[in-house]
Amino acid sequence: MNLAVITGADGGMGMEITRAVATAGYQVIMACRDPQAAEPKRQLLMRETGNPRIETAPIDLASLASVAAFAEHLLKRGEPLALLMNNAGTMETERRITEDGLERTVSVNYVGPYLLTRKLLPLMGEGSRIVNMVSCTYAIGHLDFPDFFLRGKKGGFWRIPIYSNTKLALTLFTIDLASRVKHKGIVVNAADPGIVSTNIITMHMWFDPLTDMLFRPFIRTPRKGAATAVGLLLDEDAGKRTGTLNASCRPKSLSEKYTRHVQMEELWERTENIVKKWL
Repeated sequence: MNLAVITGADGGMGMEITRAVATAGYQVIMACRDPQAAEPKRQLLMRETGNPRIETAPIDLASLASVAAFAEHLLKRGEPLALLMNNAGTMETERRITEDGLERTVSVNYVGPYLLTRKLLPLMGEGSRIVNMVSCTYAIGHLDFPDFFLRGKKGGFWRIPIYSNTKLALTLFTIDLASRVKHKGIVVNAADPGIVSTNIITMHMWFDPLTDMLFRPFIRTPRKGAATAVGLLLDEDAGKRTGTLNASCRPKSLSEKYTRHVQMEELWERTENIVKKWL
């Protein structure tokens, strides 16, 4: 069992994660929205790692049909899945609603990864690892139902709170799923990369120059940002813990506000209802 799936594998941190996993000898599927555009990066990674078993496959996390089709293809292949890295993410600059009626940030950052993970669980077993890329912004997130799914948040569009809400949802999903699959020997953990120099932090609002000036000294390279996720995927010790949030390559203590979040069960049930036609 040495198959790994990495979403957003052609981005900054995605490339670093793919490089590390391929170097470790895994067969890697780079799940990308545009595999043709990702092809030069695949070729580069094969040369750098000496691993010819790197392939690309199309997935659009803003389309549940696309997510389901990607998963169905893997289910038909029937190869056991060792690693699933839910790395892809977005921070939209305006409200965009997907074909599924979801706010696009919510679909890409949470509902899409949720569906992908749920669909691929039959391929996982003892020793499989799931890592979800979250963010420290989960701490300012709120889940206002049903607005969370339909609009990202109550009221007008503001991308930072919406992004934070999706990362709270993904963190709660990590904790909840870990308890549900623990008996199968599957470990599920979350990685907080810190503030990383990727397309997501590109700013366009009037206050962005000030934001950039304040945070620029703390911005990490994609390689440093990816290190926590890489450790969770590959380090032996990381395979012994589940349901944890990790930052700077070590577990981070979470209060019961999150480990027993009052909306955790409701979040699961509402998300299940949204994706049920694809399961």
